[in-house]
Amino acid sequence: MDNNLFFNDLQQTEVKEQVTKLLKRKEPKPLWREYVEVILISFVAAILLRLFVVSAYRVDSGSMENALFEGDYIFVNKLAYSYTEPAMGDIIIFKFPLNPTRDYIKRIIALPGQTVEVIDKVVYVDNRLAEIFTNVKYDDPKIMAAQLSMRDNFGPVQVPEDQYFVMGDNRDDSQDSRFWGFLPKENIKGKAVFVYWSWTPDESAPKSGFPYIQVPFEYGYYFLTNFPSSTRWERLFTVL
Repeated sequence: MDNNLFFNDLQQTEVKEQVTKLLKRKEPKPLWREYVEVILISFVAAILLRLFVVSAYRVDSGSMENALFEGDYIFVNKLAYSYTEPAMGDIIIFKFPLNPTRDYIKRIIALPGQTVEVIDKVVYVDNRLAEIFTNVKYDDPKIMAAQLSMRDNFGPVQVPEDQYFVMGDNRDDSQDSRFWGFLPKENIKGKAVFVYWSWTPDESAPKSGFPYIQVPFEYGYYFLTNFPSSTRWERLFTVL
């Protein structure tokens, strides 16, 4: 009986020693493999964030001046309205109702059920003076009659259910709900959060065209030589 116990203990000890040797023999991962794994994980994480959480957009018009300028690059929170409703004053990215392949950026002025009216450029919501946002601007001193344009005199109209009334902060130069109607809720893609980069538009910048092989080099040279002067440093990380 004692001999059997002795042999069992001996066998268990030998097995443990063999396992320990095998574990010690396991070679560490090569450094290049660790780098590849980190890069792949980061790439997948970036794709998931891009698809479901945040998106980056470039502002390509002046319709939101002075809140946003052409050449601003912004982060948009795609989950902003997953659990809350859009609020008056939010700057949003949305699919243009008349052409869903294009994205627009505007500010929410009125919510579903509210009544909007513009009288001589002044905006009223529910017969009260609407909130005047800091960055709103008017460049044209002329007042256009409603018979000529809906820019300065519009409404009153009531916003339908599940739709919104949006306007650009550059009130005299913005194609918005005054001209193309209400914005359906399902068209909203997210809420603008902050400006992460800003580049002054330049007509002399390289243009894509034949021969295409030159374009990356031209862009690279242009970026390096214009980086300090063309970057709007004061715009970086501007909260919207």
